[in-house]
Amino acid sequence: MKAPPAPSLAFARNVQLRHLRCFVAIAQERHLARAAERLALSQPAISKTLVELETLAGTRLVERSSAGRRGVQGLTPTGEQLLGHALRVLEAIDASAEAISPAAGERLERLRIGALPSVAPALLPQALARLRGHWPALQIVVKSAANAVLLDELRAGELDLVAGRMSDPRLMTGLSFELLYTEPLVFVARSGHPLAQRAAAVQAVLAHPLVVYAEGTIPRHNTESFFGARGLALPPNALQTLDLMVARALVAASDAVWVTPLGAVRADLQAGALVRLRIDTPGTEEPVGLLLRSEARSSAACTTMVGLLREAARQSQPRPGRKPV
Repeated sequence: MKAPPAPSLAFARNVQLRHLRCFVAIAQERHLARAAERLALSQPAISKTLVELETLAGTRLVERSSAGRRGVQGLTPTGEQLLGHALRVLEAIDASAEAISPAAGERLERLRIGALPSVAPALLPQALARLRGHWPALQIVVKSAANAVLLDELRAGELDLVAGRMSDPRLMTGLSFELLYTEPLVFVARSGHPLAQRAAAVQAVLAHPLVVYAEGTIPRHNTESFFGARGLALPPNALQTLDLMVARALVAASDAVWVTPLGAVRADLQAGALVRLRIDTPGTEEPVGLLLRSEARSSAACTTMVGLLREAARQSQPRPGRKPV
């Protein structure tokens, strides 16, 4: 009797585009009902297609949420590997369709950029202005969010490029990281702040309202570690926000002290709108860099933007012999 085909061969023979489109939609939406709506299918149909794909793969690809049958907690390690391949297949199919259908009209090119709120001010404005000169008709979408959110969306193909930070190995699966620079945390306040005219102790800062980053972010983790190493803790009433405009306006209008990565306030410090308190923050330096999907083929616009961000990073750093802000 003829032996059944090996699982990998059975998968290659029987997987269909509908399986891959379903899987990518689930990975990006993180919810079965939303994936079904996106593909104009019923939820039972999307669930059935996912089960078919997992049967072909011989393993679970999606971790269902314990909160409900429709939710998706994430992808399994095998699912993460398949996602990268599925995205490349679908991108190749879409490119082929465009190549054989020139009469359909010129495709609108789009570049989707993710950036940390603390990184975007130092890198994006100059690079985006120059990118528009190279690609005047390019549709540009910029999303600012926490690092984990940006890396999830980059892996899922919803973003083309992220200006962010390294993360734990699970979130870095399928991604490459190129270091641009490292930056420390700084304590900043308004120019007339009581602590602005002298070297300040960390304990003295606690006598004033604090503004810190949201829980789960790298700047917040580093802030807590910095205080903890000195036997101190963040006060429970510290304002937590990722909104730089809110933090900047509050600090400028009050005696609040903002603990933030340097890049987020470099322009404010250079303009004199805010001042850096004389508090040393050794050990808080974090790498900032560019993240891409490892095996994805970057568009010409994306490649151009990468070069512009490298140049912006070089120009944002202090030159040799120049005192840092």
